[in-house]
Amino acid sequence: MSTNPPQVAPVVSDARQRRSILVAVSVALMAVIASVTGLNVAQPYLAVEFGASQSTVLWIINGYILALAALLLPLGAAGDRWGRKPVLLLGLSIFGLANVGGGLAPTAEMLLAARVLSGVGAAMIMPVTLAVITSTFPEKERGRAIGVWTGVAGGGGLVGMFLSAVLVDAANWRYLFVLPVALVLVALVMVRRSVPDSRETPHRPFDLVGSLAALLAVVGLVYFLHEGPENGWTAPAAVISLFAGLAAAAGFVAWELRHRAPLLDVRLFRERGLASGSVTLLTVFGVQAGVSVVLYPFFQTVFGWPGLLSTVALLPMAGLMMVASGLAPRLAERIGARATMATGIFLTGAGLVLLALFVSADGGYLAVLPGMIAMGTGMGLSMPPATEAITSALPRERQGVASALNDVTREFGTALGVALLGALLSAGYRSAIGPRLAGVPAHLADAAREGIANAVQAAPGSSELVRAAQESFADGWRTAMWAGAALIAALLGYVLAARPARRSGGRPPI
Repeated sequence: MSTNPPQVAPVVSDARQRRSILVAVSVALMAVIASVTGLNVAQPYLAVEFGASQSTVLWIINGYILALAALLLPLGAAGDRWGRKPVLLLGLSIFGLANVGGGLAPTAEMLLAARVLSGVGAAMIMPVTLAVITSTFPEKERGRAIGVWTGVAGGGGLVGMFLSAVLVDAANWRYLFVLPVALVLVALVMVRRSVPDSRETPHRPFDLVGSLAALLAVVGLVYFLHEGPENGWTAPAAVISLFAGLAAAAGFVAWELRHRAPLLDVRLFRERGLASGSVTLLTVFGVQAGVSVVLYPFFQTVFGWPGLLSTVALLPMAGLMMVASGLAPRLAERIGARATMATGIFLTGAGLVLLALFVSADGGYLAVLPGMIAMGTGMGLSMPPATEAITSALPRERQGVASALNDVTREFGTALGVALLGALLSAGYRSAIGPRLAGVPAHLADAAREGIANAVQAAPGSSELVRAAQESFADGWRTAMWAGAALIAALLGYVLAARPARRSGGRPPI
């Protein structure tokens, strides 16, 4: 057995190189995050060009997310073992080639395959970008660098959605793949020049069984969360995927407790910092994703705005999230990481309350904006300390796994938030539209019960039916926002009640 010491890269002392590293990993991360939402604006075009069903189009979009989420932990560990720089370069290459293939795909099946392959590349990129920061930045600079990373991770999806909407309106949906390819080319050059390599102890065995169990658990649970709202929570495929995911998750925990070199030491969740950071990211990202998903159709159907303008309307929240993420580490230095996190959670909850109280079919954009401002600022303040709490729980040579855990938490939160708030919005709409359909012809009433878009399409000249659908959508919206506010209130109570975690090196507690 080799006795070589861990090949952990030394902390980079040159400030210019650190800036280059931060730009390189941020550009790589932006390519990954922008691709999560990029195709959302092209759904009708994909259906028409390929003659594809809505289910097929959703799989083209979700196949990327599923592959990304399922492989984060194993490939994050691979970066620790085989070297973060080589894995990052390989991931960028796979991601770039897959996006070229997606842009040229002649059939829906080939586009789906390209999206899944790009998800594999993204799973190599995303955890390694954060691991590079945590393993090469000095402790006093690490928090600020993580703030930039979390800002890109939080707001990059909405920025990518805006740029995608511009490309679709100005050119063709195939040009959506130009942006990630261009970002990959820039990142490849910068990573080669500025990012040092680092890895963990070479003789540490790779946890293959744990990796397979984690993959099955994530696939099962994410599939359930994505498909449940579409096909019904009790559909056979959804139920089977749920039980398979839960069984694999239980098997993963049991195996990790026994393995001498676990992929993820689940005992670490006894540490308050790791637990509170994970719960915070899960909840905050879930609420953010859920709100973003319901805001977009709200602007389109209630306000009657086109897709591009609806996307532009979301940008203040994304911009403030990115700015606040950069400010969060400085605030944490003054008042402490846990206080910063709690402040961000409180503002997020306040934003949801504002959205629940003042948004209506007649309120206009100015009724939405204050809630978006509070939410964007709050999420930006809460994410960096939560991310640092997770990454600081594992040693520097295991930062790929720590970063992957951070990313998996985000993906689970996103899937859960979209499923939960989306389902509550739909249920609230159906409950509210029923009493408003008295005297409406049966075929129009049936269409209106399916959703607001169906109501608008079925009766474009019926202002009364459209108005009833808009008011019902606003009612369902308020139900979803109050549910989100309740989740955030519970999270705030948990973070405030948790004992501060013990930290080595005099770092501020969570």
